Amino acid sequence: MMTPWVRRLLIANVVMFLVSASSPEVMRALMFVPVLLPYRPWTPVTYMFLHGGFMHLLFNMIALFFFGPRLETRLGSKSFLNLYLISGLTGALLSVPFSPNTAIIGASGAVFGVLLGFARYWPKQRIYIWGVLPVEARVLVIVMTALSLYGGFGGMQDGVAHFAHLGGFIGGYGYLRWTESRSPAKKFKTAADGTAKRRWETEGTKLERWSSIDRESMHEINRDRFDEIWEKLQTAGAGSLSQREQAFLDRFSAEGG
Repeated sequence: MMTPWVRRLLIANVVMFLVSASSPEVMRALMFVPVLLPYRPWTPVTYMFLHGGFMHLLFNMIALFFFGPRLETRLGSKSFLNLYLISGLTGALLSVPFSPNTAIIGASGAVFGVLLGFARYWPKQRIYIWGVLPVEARVLVIVMTALSLYGGFGGMQDGVAHFAHLGGFIGGYGYLRWTESRSPAKKFKTAADGTAKRRWETEGTKLERWSSIDRESMHEINRDRFDEIWEKLQTAGAGSLSQREQAFLDRFSAEGG
């Protein structure tokens, strides 16, 4: 099923292909040439919507059509669009030091970020190259990364923006790692792991950690609660504290008050 941003991106790429194909001036104004970046700051975005020929457009759009909808459904439309654009931007930026005088066009960097995202969540999904050769998504990403490295650093003059491809992978990976680290599921897992580890602490270790709490930095309400628990701790020991009381101390020992 076609998803909102995949549809919009497909339409935008096709429209811009038709416009730029009929107007060389538009192509020159919107293509990305790293050395000209200070004079054309919009081109790291606009270059993603240009293509050098019908086959160039076709292969990128086929990849977006097949891999994009499932990934957009998984990430949500906003995160999917961010992934697409950030991958394209990092593709452009990685080309700055390595291909400063080369004109770069195409959605390949952005599409490579989408492919990386697909392989990250469905690594064993089989992809059929030319509709015949089955390759797992993770293997395809590894092979394409190797080819981009070889093509870029090997100096292949094949008219392919290898560093834009590699930058797309890097940007896509970085963005996905960042979003995953901020997700509610990640925060819950981190909290659960911390709680599980604390269960195995000795009483002496707990007392040492709780003793580091800065009582004076607490809010007055929390300070009164802390005094109650601390008095109970000193009188009857850590074993006398309920799970809620221990969690209270754990929270403030982690937050520093």
